[in-house]
Amino acid sequence: MAREPEVDVWTTVLFNKYLAEPADRFLNWIGQPPENPAHPWQNWITMEVLVVAILIVVFWILRRSLSVERPGKMQHLAEMIYGFFVDQTGEAVGHGGEKYTPFFGTIFIFILFLNLIGSVPGFEAPTMNPVVPAGFAVSVFLYYNYMGVREHGIGRYLAHFAGPFPLLAPLMIPLEIISHLARMLSLTMRLYANMFAGEQVTTVFLSLTFLIIPAVFQGLHLFVSLLQAYIFMALAMLYVGAAVAHEEH
Repeated sequence: MAREPEVDVWTTVLFNKYLAEPADRFLNWIGQPPENPAHPWQNWITMEVLVVAILIVVFWILRRSLSVERPGKMQHLAEMIYGFFVDQTGEAVGHGGEKYTPFFGTIFIFILFLNLIGSVPGFEAPTMNPVVPAGFAVSVFLYYNYMGVREHGIGRYLAHFAGPFPLLAPLMIPLEIISHLARMLSLTMRLYANMFAGEQVTTVFLSLTFLIIPAVFQGLHLFVSLLQAYIFMALAMLYVGAAVAHEEH
């Protein structure tokens, strides 16, 4: 069965109307010419750009409102969320894990906003497109491996792939490589499948029912958005924790 063509949200319409030429030049420059030069922008791209703009405004407002003497509600909320990130990082990574908190916090907040924007009429969650979860998964993969190499050195870190017994190294190395690559697939499919399914269920019930039932499913959608962002962050924490852990003798 043929897939239905994507319906452009209003941001995509505006981007393709006014910014098609710069996008075409960039895509041609990287060797990926667009199939339709008049339509280089897709919903998932413009939604990500919009979310980035929203986050910049939110954190700009937060930065301007910071105060030691008279902290406001927004500052209290931000401090509470930051404390939650620090506690979660400490539990997953262990002592000294606070230095990884900015990465985990960024992952959580960005994914959460990308998920939630699909709840706004006229918008679409970018995480419904597998390219976006895949991008996050690759970022996590590169980050935890880089942190593992930085913590242990390239030689000791790669030695972990051989397992505890040298005789088993020919078997363990391929298994470890497959296992680490499978993490990217698992992260991608978990976020994409849950958000896509949740969005489709919510859309169907919004079109069939009125008032109370749609409100219930909107609440469920918000819960799924929050849960999936947390699960993604928690798994990233576990991967980093395993990569930087030191063996106890």
